[in-house]
Amino acid sequence: MPCPRVLVLDLDGTLVDTVPDLAAALNRLMAARGLPGFDFPGTAAMVGDGVARLVEKAFAARGLLPDSTAIAEFSSDYAAHAAVESRLFPGVEATLRDLIGEGWRLAVCTNKPEGAARSLLDAVGLTPLMHAVGGGDSFPVRKPDPAHLLATLAAAGGQPDRAAMIGDHANDVVASRGAGVPCIFAAWGYGPPAMAEGAVAVAASMPEVAAIARRLLPA
Repeated sequence: MPCPRVLVLDLDGTLVDTVPDLAAALNRLMAARGLPGFDFPGTAAMVGDGVARLVEKAFAARGLLPDSTAIAEFSSDYAAHAAVESRLFPGVEATLRDLIGEGWRLAVCTNKPEGAARSLLDAVGLTPLMHAVGGGDSFPVRKPDPAHLLATLAAAGGQPDRAAMIGDHANDVVASRGAGVPCIFAAWGYGPPAMAEGAVAVAASMPEVAAIARRLLPA
């Protein structure tokens, strides 16, 4: 049997608009310490490197280092409120179901902790569509290390020459290039356009992602 085509998907800023819930949890953390919070654009600019780095960046923006409980406190709070206001981006579910109908396999590769990622996927109804979920704590490494992408791809039963990646951050592009997997940049996400450098294409919508993926990997 030929190796299946696999589309590996970033989560935050690609499949789901998670900034409202991330900002809410971050602002509760800040408020508990008497610090000013962040608006949505400010939060989005810090997303992409995982929970610990998000908290570190938030404190750095206030001229501080995180205290000893800040990361664990944020992680616990966010995990409990990860899908209050978070929503799928337009066209995501229908496009993914179309690809599955064509024989594609889907996998999520995210720097979000795997438990939080799976809870979010459950909440937005995407869990049944995924062959694998590789979180930021699923393997010894995480994006931009290509081994994170390769391990997620292997868990989905795929191979680099029959796979493509979609993401909105430089981490996705760097991991993809290192893994020998073409990366499609999600223009609707949180990363600025400059982060698309090195991607094979830039897509303005999920249906466009599917069209590009089909061209890259014909049946």
